[in-house]
Amino acid sequence: MTQPSDNKAELIAAIPRLRAFAFSLCRNGDRADDLVQQTLMKAWAGMASFEPGSNLAAWLYTILRNEFYGEFRKLRHEVADTDGMFAARLATYPTQESHMDFQDFRAALFKLADDHREALMLVGASGLSYEDAAEICGCAVGTMKSRVHRARAKLAELLTIGAGEPVGSDRKWQAAAAVAVTPAGAGPSDL
Repeated sequence: MTQPSDNKAELIAAIPRLRAFAFSLCRNGDRADDLVQQTLMKAWAGMASFEPGSNLAAWLYTILRNEFYGEFRKLRHEVADTDGMFAARLATYPTQESHMDFQDFRAALFKLADDHREALMLVGASGLSYEDAAEICGCAVGTMKSRVHRARAKLAELLTIGAGEPVGSDRKWQAAAAVAVTPAGAGPSDL
């Protein structure tokens, strides 16, 4: 086995060529210097596994190349977030409150009359037109509009939601409640 001190001169002599190769890979002088340093540290630590008589420069190039591509694979999954703006957008609201809001919504929904709940689900949740929902239920369009209106009013009453009143902190809950209590044809800006 070769001692690390036996190859010290060869390691030092290889530095300029390693740096040129590293620069050709990453095109950044500082990053190239870091890659060369990491390569030399790994080579020095693993010198006992280097087989005497084999090509030290090729071994060093292999270490440098593997180090570069290993870091590249890691970095492609990371996002540069120096000012913390990306992390701030990833904030997650606590789910306990929205879970309870949804349980209340579900309980109120099942307190509606069957025909009102059906109309609300077809028009509000499924997004069908009044005409399509009326055809499915086998009733007049005016009857479907009346059922949806009454269902929304009763649901809002059961949930004690007033006009323009904020609903929960979770966007999903707000969207579900908006569908339930928003008059047909009104958009989110009308809330």
